[in-house]
Amino acid sequence: MKLTFPSFDEKKFPDEIKIIWPINKPQDTVTLDRITGSLIGLAIGDALGASVEFRPQSYLAAHPVTDMMAGGTWGLKAGQWTDDTSMALCLASSLITENDFNPYDQLVRYKWWYKHGYLSSTGHCFDIGTATRASLEEFYDRQMQLKREFGYKTEYEIDQLPLSAIKNAKFNVNCSKKDAAGNGALMRLAPVPLFFYQTPQLAVEFSGQSARLTHGDDVAFDACRYYGALIVAAVKGETKDSLLSNQFYSQHRNWFGSVPLHKEIIDIASGSFKRPGGYEDGIRGKGHIVPALQAALWAFWSADTFEKGALNAVNLGDDTDTTAAIFGQLAGAYYGYRKIPSIWIETLYANRLIICIAEWIHYLGYPSSPISKTPTGSRRRDRSLSASSIQPKYMEETKLKRSHSTDHLKKSKRKSRRNLSRFLTNLVACGSRSANCN
Repeated sequence: MKLTFPSFDEKKFPDEIKIIWPINKPQDTVTLDRITGSLIGLAIGDALGASVEFRPQSYLAAHPVTDMMAGGTWGLKAGQWTDDTSMALCLASSLITENDFNPYDQLVRYKWWYKHGYLSSTGHCFDIGTATRASLEEFYDRQMQLKREFGYKTEYEIDQLPLSAIKNAKFNVNCSKKDAAGNGALMRLAPVPLFFYQTPQLAVEFSGQSARLTHGDDVAFDACRYYGALIVAAVKGETKDSLLSNQFYSQHRNWFGSVPLHKEIIDIASGSFKRPGGYEDGIRGKGHIVPALQAALWAFWSADTFEKGALNAVNLGDDTDTTAAIFGQLAGAYYGYRKIPSIWIETLYANRLIICIAEWIHYLGYPSSPISKTPTGSRRRDRSLSASSIQPKYMEETKLKRSHSTDHLKKSKRKSRRNLSRFLTNLVACGSRSANCN
């Protein structure tokens, strides 16, 4: 059995999702420890900073955070997390369910979180960045146009379309404005480099592509490529000196393909975050992706344990949860799960689910398992939603939809709904064909 995720209409909280562990226990427990550390580290950083989100550094200098606390802007319980972790879990659930990088499916899950509280620690979306909101609204509008073109009745049908249909329809998944460069693309990143770590070039490229969906600026694309490379290197066991080296980018240049990094990211890669005075030397935990990346790396550089670094990140003030969540992805991968304070893990909301997700990412990750060794072009897409999550009247529609050939999808734009229904009925009677889901 495989870990499955509920549909949005099941209204299940993350801690209510049934835990299913991979049957085969990993032999490489060191790598699993790093992957789990990265995902748990993200969530812990988020939860640590949640209680003081938007507090200025002057307040935190007088009242520094030393542990997970309740309260804050959103009135959360100690250990509950915000949008950073929710979006990371949406991304992870897509990678696990699709067994590949499917940007359309990722956007669908982000939309479910935004509109229905999918994988939220409170059951609803209570914290969302401006650029992310605008991108998901644009995605919804584009979906509704697609729904009209295909003659479908429900949004759910559009959500379930295979990637082949999306590509055939020339649907643009990059829904952001070109100048959007907030830190929202970086805060959720870890599942991508963790899933593809064995193929660094893919991990780096997909890290950038994951940003484009909601943050269209080149600097966001390259911030995620660079940080994705750091996470891959940490999972592979590179030393801290190597990760923080001013030559890291040049030494791993083949991971980045033919497109060089943005100048602002090269400045960071060259060590601009190494400022002993921290806040006094200009390090800021702000919402723009450049200072956010710089602040997270400063926190990693400034401490010799996960705990100290996480607290350094939070106590910079301002966008505290996101700065610490970004820090936690790399620091967790470097230090490993076992080096994260156990009291924080125990306090963390839905910790067993996050640990389970990390195990599935390790098990399925490209190309480590028999499933994922299948060439990308021929992998079977299965959203793995339980039958109870799909309203009965849509079950048959979904079955028929999945049997569409590419040619039929082209014709469906020109046919009336009555002709489309007749075509589908005849198609099923003759035996449906599986869609090529590349």
